Amino acid sequence: MSRISTAFATAKSQNRSAFIAYLCAGDPDFDTSLAACHALIDAGVDILELGVPFSDPLADGITNQLAAQRALESGMSASRVFELVCKIREKSQVPIVFYTYYNLVFSNGVEAYIKKAKQAGVDGMLTLDLPPEEASEVSKASTANGLDCVFIVAPTTPAERLAIIGKVATGFIYYVSREGVTGVRDQVAVGIADAVERIKSVIKLPVAVGFGIATRAHVAEVAALAEGVIVGSALVNVIKDNLDQRSTIGAKLKLKASDLILGTVRK
Repeated sequence: MSRISTAFATAKSQNRSAFIAYLCAGDPDFDTSLAACHALIDAGVDILELGVPFSDPLADGITNQLAAQRALESGMSASRVFELVCKIREKSQVPIVFYTYYNLVFSNGVEAYIKKAKQAGVDGMLTLDLPPEEASEVSKASTANGLDCVFIVAPTTPAERLAIIGKVATGFIYYVSREGVTGVRDQVAVGIADAVERIKSVIKLPVAVGFGIATRAHVAEVAALAEGVIVGSALVNVIKDNLDQRSTIGAKLKLKASDLILGTVRK
């Protein structure tokens, strides 16, 4: 059983939803980013989703776009992202999923990139702009190297496309709960229960819900409906709001994540 599968199984056995936390690798700099990742792990996150900084992050709202910009300006590169994962692995075996774009994988050579990711300690890859119909090379390389291949399902995804995704997806399904880009919202999107039921009628993998989840109440609402809850921008904002006090970011992130995680326990 993979680390990702184990994380979902453990959460289920504890009558809660798995908490998946997103940060952009290298935001705002390598050392602060490493401390931030350790803080989230110490808070008890089940899976760490690391955004690989990219100059044109089409799926991201302004919060995560600026995080990627800060990371790139601090000198993050593909090799530095792998180095960050290696540093995390020195202290933790928490599952790590790359949230990335196909250009970053393709430009480094698909097989070579995925092999390096595995060697560094990555457990899965979510390649946001890679449609399942064109994912055979990434899927084969991931399978050969023991990485899960995560895919997105949107509110507008038709049933026939779910079947295509189900043939190549492993690990879990990332359900994008609303159309548009990432970012904090005041309310959880409507229709999540029906969407999760629709996905699980076709794909026998855990479903994790993301986009717009920002508070403990949001987390609790989604945790009652899905096996995983994904929080990103609300955590990235902790970094953004404390750039002039970088030594405090880890502690503040731990407090934020600890509060959000309380919402994963099902009543």
